Amino acid sequence: MSTGNSIGGSVGTVARLRHVRTSPTKVRPVLKLIQGQDVATARDTLTLCERAIAAELEKLLDSAIANAEHNDNVPADELFVARAYADEGPTAKRWRPRARGRGTRIRKRTSHITIVVARYDDEELARRRRAESASGVTRGRPTRRRRPRREPVHDHDHDHDHEELEVADVEVDEVDEVDEVEETEAEAAPAKKSTAKKSTAKKSTAKKAPAKKAPAKKTTAKKAAAETAEPVAEDEPVVEDEPATEDEEA
Repeated sequence: MSTGNSIGGSVGTVARLRHVRTSPTKVRPVLKLIQGQDVATARDTLTLCERAIAAELEKLLDSAIANAEHNDNVPADELFVARAYADEGPTAKRWRPRARGRGTRIRKRTSHITIVVARYDDEELARRRRAESASGVTRGRPTRRRRPRREPVHDHDHDHDHEELEVADVEVDEVDEVDEVEETEAEAAPAKKSTAKKSTAKKSTAKKAPAKKAPAKKTTAKKAAAETAEPVAEDEPVVEDEPATEDEEA
C-alpha cells in the first residue's frame, strides 16, 4: 500500500492497494458505490456491502483518511471520495488437465486499487453545515471501526470440553436439589399412608395364595376316592357256588 498527496494533477490524498487477488471486474462495481460520497457514508456503504472485496476496500479507505489527517492536517468530516478506480495487475497462469491429454489455461487475475480522498471546498462545506443545522441532524467525526472477525469452524470437540463439564455440573446440582425436595416431602407425609400400603400389599398376596392351592385340593379328593374303594385280590381263586342237595333242601 502506497500513499501520496496528488495524482494526475488533481489535489487529494491517495491510498493504493496493489496485487489484490481479485479481478478488476469484481472490484469496480463496489468502487462505483462510494465514489463521490463523504467518507462517513462511504464507510457505512462498505460495511453493509456483501461483496468479499468490500472488507479490503474499507481498510483502504481508512488508510486514505488517516493519510489525509496525518499528512495534510485535514479533518475527516471534511473529506469525500474524489476518485476510486481499479487497474489490472499481473495475471498468474496455471494449467488444468482435461480429457484426451489436453490442458486448459487458468488465469488468476490481480488488481491495483486506488482511492483518492479530497477536502470539500468552502462553499460546499458551508452548504452542508446549513443543511445539517436545518435538519437538526449532525454527523460527528467518523470513527474507523474494524469488522468483527469470523471465528473458524472447529471440527473437533476438545476445545469445548470445559463447557460440557460446566453444563453437566449444573444438571447434577439440579438433580440433587430435586432429590432433597422429594426426601423432605416423603418424611413429612403421615405414617398411616405407609401402613395402609403395607396392609394392601399383604391382602393382595393373600388373594393370590388360594389360586395356587386350588389344584392341590383336586388331587386330595382323587386320593380319598381311591382309598375308599375296596382292593381287588388278584391271586385269590374264585369259588363257585355248589348246587344244593336234597338233604339240605329237606
